Amino acid sequence: METSATGAALDTPLAAAHLRAGTKMGAWFGCALPDDFGDPASEYRASRDSLALIDKNYRAYLSFTGPDRVRYLNAILTNNIKDLSPGQGNVSLLLNPQGHILAEIETYAFADKLFCVSHAMIRERLIEWLDKYIIMDNVTLADESHRFATLALEGPKAAAVVQELSGVDIIPLRDLTSIDGAVDSIPCRIVKRSPAGIAGAEFIVQQENLAALWQVFLEVTRKHGGTPIGYSALSAIRLTQGVPWFGYDFGEKQIPHEAGLQDTHISYTKGCYTGQEIVERVRSRGQVNRQRTGLIFTGDMVPEAGATLSLDAKELGYVTRAARIWDPPRVVGMGYVRKEGSVPGTVLHWAGGTATPAHFPETLQAISEA
Repeated sequence: METSATGAALDTPLAAAHLRAGTKMGAWFGCALPDDFGDPASEYRASRDSLALIDKNYRAYLSFTGPDRVRYLNAILTNNIKDLSPGQGNVSLLLNPQGHILAEIETYAFADKLFCVSHAMIRERLIEWLDKYIIMDNVTLADESHRFATLALEGPKAAAVVQELSGVDIIPLRDLTSIDGAVDSIPCRIVKRSPAGIAGAEFIVQQENLAALWQVFLEVTRKHGGTPIGYSALSAIRLTQGVPWFGYDFGEKQIPHEAGLQDTHISYTKGCYTGQEIVERVRSRGQVNRQRTGLIFTGDMVPEAGATLSLDAKELGYVTRAARIWDPPRVVGMGYVRKEGSVPGTVLHWAGGTATPAHFPETLQAISEA
């Protein structure tokens, strides 16, 4: 998605191993991460049909301790933190007072702390934003980004492989449940995630154990007919799943309802938080003037981020992210479109052809079955 020239991007701790293996590197989420491992089409299909191994080291890790930690985070994040039991997690937004999205944050409850995961590209600003809300609270914020790293296993075989490696059956767990475990004697925190409804897992480990865990996963993934996948394939996969990416498909220009996050990232019963007044006003009004939507493009050209979408020569929106997929062969994307142009079946125009708003993954399933 971004340039393969990594520039000043933060390196994944696995960068040296990837380069030795001949991996094509790129800049994703402001970090140097794999573009592909040689065959993006095969990587895309592995995620759909078997098993995919993902280097997820674009993240920031923050911990909160002290007796006021729950009250403090619950007062500034959009989701319900106070009702999380140890082992449970959820995903929230940090908003400014105008309701615009500053960060996407996962929060995990431990017996003695709250552990938050966000994006390394905003780490310094995020710490500043969070720290300024600690006024009279007995809360200690610690940046633990240098300590931790994350790998993920996804695909139809992921749950069985996770159980094979760790003894943990993730199938009955709720998403974002996290438990302590070990893989090949390497301690890790196992977090259930189910993209497209298919159970998978993330493994949060100490950075010094990352290379060894990667090697274990690499061997097992290949044994089960899977492959490591880069972010060219992963971006395409997430688009077909209808999953927006922070920093690409939503951010400081959007409020939650524009980004379509109102049902996944917000609690409407938890009480006050920063930006709540705007969120409630939009909810009571029942609509926004523009909204994130899936897009199917004609032809083989992949639009760049920011490409204008128009109808009858009137500008109605823009593309946030696009990628080529292989089954069925298409160019798909996401973007923001005003409500008069977002009805499925509407034909929008951009400089390289046309685009039709679509609901993912339902629209692609219908195309595949036709």
